[in-house]
Amino acid sequence: MRPDIGNEEYDAVKKVLESAHLTEGPVTQEFEKAVASYVGAKHGIAVTSCTTALHTVLEIVGVKGKEVIIPDYTYPATAEAVELAGGIPVLVDVDINSMNMTSEILEKAYNDKMNIFIPVSWGGVPLEPEVYKTAKKLGLITLEDAACSLGSMIGSDRVGKIADFTCFSFHPRKVVTTGEGGMITTDNDEMAERCHSFKHFGMKEGRFAGSGTNYKLSNILSAIGVQQMKKIEKIISDRTERARIYDELLAKVAGVRAPYFKKGTRQTYQSYTCYVEREGMRDKIRQKLAENNIESQIGTYALHLEPAYAKTKRVGSLQNSENLFKNALTLPLHNQLTVEDQERIYSVIMSCMAS
Repeated sequence: MRPDIGNEEYDAVKKVLESAHLTEGPVTQEFEKAVASYVGAKHGIAVTSCTTALHTVLEIVGVKGKEVIIPDYTYPATAEAVELAGGIPVLVDVDINSMNMTSEILEKAYNDKMNIFIPVSWGGVPLEPEVYKTAKKLGLITLEDAACSLGSMIGSDRVGKIADFTCFSFHPRKVVTTGEGGMITTDNDEMAERCHSFKHFGMKEGRFAGSGTNYKLSNILSAIGVQQMKKIEKIISDRTERARIYDELLAKVAGVRAPYFKKGTRQTYQSYTCYVEREGMRDKIRQKLAENNIESQIGTYALHLEPAYAKTKRVGSLQNSENLFKNALTLPLHNQLTVEDQERIYSVIMSCMAS
């Protein structure tokens, strides 16, 4: 991934630097409004990362001592946010194709002492609509870790409007970036006010009404975000076009499955992650790509295989998560990637799979 940065971002940052108002202020508020308006939510609360966004919501909802269902197949930040808020992560499996949690998995892991859960819409793939419906039926608050999924859609609704709370990331690997940063979106007026207070040391109406943090996002980083939001649809369109080229090329490779796509949704291809069906071949492909000066990545982690989460409570075998950890392959996808680059990547993969 390479961030899609141009002169607009340079000029916006320069303007903030010249203003001498570098910390959070009017530009951050403009960024919050831009993201909230884009996804169709009433409120946007900018913070320092998606991790701190998740932590903020978990703190104001109150999960201390409570179990919180999260997918095993995710970056450790999802679990770390739960632990920071005093909660107890419960690891569950994901669907092998979408790489996301399903409503059936949620129902099996649920108990009536839970108040919130964190599904991850991974890699830009939106959740199945049934997940939100099942959570509502169970009386659970849905806190969506959509770090990778700004711009993803289910029907005409954008991710960021559907869940009770949605958290986004603006890390440079994401579709739009601020360098580092995060955002909470919600329609809940009271909770939005509490989120704002929490990121400002617990301040409310000039008084310190409760405990809080310093999770403010500076005007400098927000200036980049404002410009990025103006071009998000173009960025997604370009990524989708390149993803289609990969799809056509990989259709010729037996044993490599292109990323999941469901009719009636839009995925942003934040990560173009395919699945290598031959055991042990993913790492051989990655090695051969590296030898040809082509960077690749795994998908993400199976948390139960990491030392920090080896003893964490789990429900089910987590076999799909483990298979994805061992066999998912993320290919380069950015605005400087040419068709010739993609054809060269395909040739390396084809030669490995044919061997």
